[in-house]
Amino acid sequence: MSSERTIVHFDLDSFFVEVERLQNSTLKGLPVVIGGYSDRAVVASCSYEARKFGIHSAMPMTRAKILCPSAIIVKGNMGLYSKYSHLVTEIIEEESPLYEKASIDEHYIDITGMDRFYGSYSWAHNLRLRIIKEIGLPISFGLSINKTVAKIATGIAKPNGEKQVLSNEVQTFLDPLPVSKIPMIGDKTNQILRSNNILTIKDLSSRSKQDIEKLLGHYGIMVWNKANGIDNTPVIATHQRKSISSEETFEHDITDLTIIDQVIVHMVEKIAFQLRMVQKLTSCVTVKIRYADFSTETIQKQIQYTSFDHIILSTGKELFTKLYKKEKSIRLVGIKLSNLVEGAQQIDLFNDTSEMINLYQALDNMKKRFGKDAIHRASGLKSNIDGSASKKKPT
Repeated sequence: MSSERTIVHFDLDSFFVEVERLQNSTLKGLPVVIGGYSDRAVVASCSYEARKFGIHSAMPMTRAKILCPSAIIVKGNMGLYSKYSHLVTEIIEEESPLYEKASIDEHYIDITGMDRFYGSYSWAHNLRLRIIKEIGLPISFGLSINKTVAKIATGIAKPNGEKQVLSNEVQTFLDPLPVSKIPMIGDKTNQILRSNNILTIKDLSSRSKQDIEKLLGHYGIMVWNKANGIDNTPVIATHQRKSISSEETFEHDITDLTIIDQVIVHMVEKIAFQLRMVQKLTSCVTVKIRYADFSTETIQKQIQYTSFDHIILSTGKELFTKLYKKEKSIRLVGIKLSNLVEGAQQIDLFNDTSEMINLYQALDNMKKRFGKDAIHRASGLKSNIDGSASKKKPT
């Protein structure tokens, strides 16, 4: 294992709950569950007090109420959480040489070489204290030689703590932990490992790489590497903004808003599907219009983190209405999603039920199996309508 890199993983503790507690201090110390009020809703997040009753994210709300009848149910506000997420990111961006926003409440920071000027642990500690002081949210960090060990260390440090794992301590630190502590090991993989008497990370790391590959397929190689403290994944600079976008150039300049509406629906369906396929959420929608005289205008809006078509679509249509200069002929229209972070859609809508999530998953499965155009909204543009739209330019 190489000790050349120094990686810090920051993770906001019970992020949604703690943001709600900033708004309502009477929630402190109580079992709080974030999610929709409907019995068909799912748990988006919960406090540590609620976790003691066995409640966890993605659990049906009905089950959570049974486990803890005294739990306080708070309907989530992703717009508010997005705001605080950006505030924390602003501080990290100001202080850090190289950072990656991994999700709405997680950041990786590469501070390799920092020890030459300032102790790495002291630097991370001071940054954590600044976030707590200025934002008022509890946050934990893990500091080690790579992303995997740093993230595991953060989990051990929680809640509101700090954990450093030096290069010569990595395997001793990892060995006694359950295999479920390894990032990306889900319930199914955990069950396979447990059925083969692999309960701890030491059980896993002591097996040969070939044995684990036979057990889990090619994915097993990555799992075995992580169990042995090996992870060369770089911290990808967040300031290099990534985006997913699509444009439609019309063969003939048009003013028909019905056609425009169909095109916007089609583009949103396409790029939102792409977003979900790479397990990302967006918090910024941009609309672009190029008129017949080649003048180009754009407008954007910050939204709650999402990858759902209907949220992005309503925003896209709203922005188009604000931007469009009536009766001017349009040559091109485009939609872009940016400020992307890793994230699961199940935490995104607090007023939607598990059925909504399941519906999107079913639609996505159909698209993956039969092609992305296998199913779409009736108002969407299947293909060129009367030859009006062509020259698609996805980016």
